[in-house]
Amino acid sequence: MSRLGKMPNWQRSFVLSGMLACSLSGCLYLLGHEFHIQRTWFGNHTVLATHGIAAMLATLALGSVLPFHLKAGLKSKKKWLSGFSQLSLLSALVVTGALLYYGPAEIRDEVIQTHWVVGLLFFAIFLIHGFRRSLDQQK
Repeated sequence: MSRLGKMPNWQRSFVLSGMLACSLSGCLYLLGHEFHIQRTWFGNHTVLATHGIAAMLATLALGSVLPFHLKAGLKSKKKWLSGFSQLSLLSALVVTGALLYYGPAEIRDEVIQTHWVVGLLFFAIFLIHGFRRSLDQQK
């Protein structure tokens, strides 16, 4: 690794595919279930199950990054806002995801809305964080 915090190719692929699969399947389910766009295609149990499995993979990917990528990011003092925003939002997504599955029915509607708003915000910041990486490499 020649650059501080640079992930090996296998890990970068794992993180990108895990996060993208989770985000995209979540967006599809949101469109189908909440916004009733192509509900039979997007708002069904298969898409929700895919999202859950992708979320597990994304959590594993996050765990593979934390030990050195976070430490390297702290040392480099670059992209702190997007990095810590992602970490905070992913923590909120894990908690709200667990509440959706295990939480009380009384708070379910609020948790659903919180989960998808936080998820969309995370996805935007994830793309910005990665895009800024590409711009930094071109310099």
